[in-house]
Amino acid sequence: MNALKNWIKSPTGPTTTHFWGPVANWGFVGAALVDINKPRDMISGKMTTVMCVYSMLFMRFAWMVQPRNYLLFACHAANESAQVYQLGRFFGVVPEPPPPAAAPKATEETKEEGIKKVEKIVEEIQKKEEDKQEEAKKS
Repeated sequence: MNALKNWIKSPTGPTTTHFWGPVANWGFVGAALVDINKPRDMISGKMTTVMCVYSMLFMRFAWMVQPRNYLLFACHAANESAQVYQLGRFFGVVPEPPPPAAAPKATEETKEEGIKKVEKIVEEIQKKEEDKQEEAKKS
């Protein structure tokens, strides 16, 4: 409990901008991660470049400020990674993932084959039951 009180009152605790600034900035990271699923033609090269520069500058700031703001540094390092990936997609360096494979459509043949397989399994189970009953009668 003492550790929690000390952290709350510390210069990097939740009553300071050292805490809430990085927490708010995780929204950038979340948005970048959501954008990874969007098509390449929707990526803004200019905006992504600006976000890369912004994150690099604030990573340096988070490192140089006293006390060091590790939470802000981690947030911008994560954002930098996501934005660089997006830039790679924008310039075509990172290949687009293949589209998800469509589920095979069921045909009459596959339905009939499935029915035959189920019937075969039922017959095997019935045969095993009959064998058990015969063994029980012999005992």
